[in-house]
Amino acid sequence: MLRKSPRRRSRLRSFVRWLVILVALLWSLAALTLVAMRWIDPPTTAVHVQRRLQAWMQHTPYQEHYKFIPLSQISPNLQHAVVAAEDARFYLHHGFDWHAIHLAAEEDMEGGRTRGGSTLTQQLVKNLFFGTGRSFLRKGAEASLVPVAEFALGKRRILELYLNVVEWGPGIYGADAACHYHDKIAARSIGRQQSAQLAAVLPAPLKRQPDRMSHYSAVIQRRMHQAGW
Repeated sequence: MLRKSPRRRSRLRSFVRWLVILVALLWSLAALTLVAMRWIDPPTTAVHVQRRLQAWMQHTPYQEHYKFIPLSQISPNLQHAVVAAEDARFYLHHGFDWHAIHLAAEEDMEGGRTRGGSTLTQQLVKNLFFGTGRSFLRKGAEASLVPVAEFALGKRRILELYLNVVEWGPGIYGADAACHYHDKIAARSIGRQQSAQLAAVLPAPLKRQPDRMSHYSAVIQRRMHQAGW
């Protein structure tokens, strides 16, 4: 039998050691960035960068609309609609909604999935650091940062960050840009029905249009009513 030489084994151990160190450094940087975001608004996100690169590679025009505004300047209607649509148990869980994950897994097995299992916190971490790609490695890294976000930021700041960075159309990021782009109105003034329509596009913001989401937006409004909003 051929055996690896001591030099080759040493190189392999060295490579693995440096790889582990690199991963640990990147994770620590992401965790420290989340802590800093308790006070600092993000100038950009992984999704923003991804869309710019895609437009450049495809030689297509791209104009980004992104303005960070305080949560107090976003209508409660829109806050409640997004929570009702994307993470109804947002104020009850600590980053992971195991009930929603279980339901999503069951629907996957039955071939009729209608909802996602990701919480707003998970989606925020994905938007900030990982973009829209899907892989087990990405999910694992995302899951490891979710508790950091919950502990360092708190629910109010998580919601504020999410509503400001989430993609709401081609080059449209955050509540301020979405309200002006889709409804020609300030985020503080948007109504209940318009808010539900905006929330309805979030699972597929590049494919859906708010004015074509009447059925799902009605579902969201019912959820809001059931929650007492």
